[in-house]
Amino acid sequence: MKLVVGLGNPGEKYKRTRHNVGFDAVEQVAATNFADPWKDRFDALAAECQIAGEKVLLLKPMSFMNRSGGAVRKAIDFFKLTPAETLVVCDDFSLPLGVLRLRTSGSAGGQNGLKDVILHLGTDAFSRLRIGIGEPPERIDPADYVLSGFSPAEKQTIAGATIDAGLAIESWCREGAAAAMNRFNGKRADKE
Repeated sequence: MKLVVGLGNPGEKYKRTRHNVGFDAVEQVAATNFADPWKDRFDALAAECQIAGEKVLLLKPMSFMNRSGGAVRKAIDFFKLTPAETLVVCDDFSLPLGVLRLRTSGSAGGQNGLKDVILHLGTDAFSRLRIGIGEPPERIDPADYVLSGFSPAEKQTIAGATIDAGLAIESWCREGAAAAMNRFNGKRADKE
């Protein structure tokens, strides 16, 4: 079994914001892999699907971005998984809009959701897929920026990135991190 966690904030207010691209990516995987309906589990919404014959638990923590780690810990403990069997998907404003970056470990890089997952797991040795949301414009607080929506000009790029992120997640599940990194790192949907 694999665990794929999309980070975001619950509620209508935050739908389709930059900070919720992690939710959008796991919803993409759920839709394309005929996942079971979302259910309340582990302080999160959880859905199971099969990818290449292996069970995959998709998780959207409902405790807000900065407190996502508790839900991840509960799911890992319940299914007796290791951090290496876990992929966390989140936004990153240090990457250009729509660019993907997959790594198997590393720091939180200022992403507070990742920071909380690292804190709860006691390790950074889990995969993470970052989806570029672009840098905040000058004089805009990064906290406000990540909670903003995408401009009409950005929506096509982020829609393509969400599809690519779903494909990267499937590749990670099916072929492993190295193959997924080779195929998707640095990819930007509107440039290929």
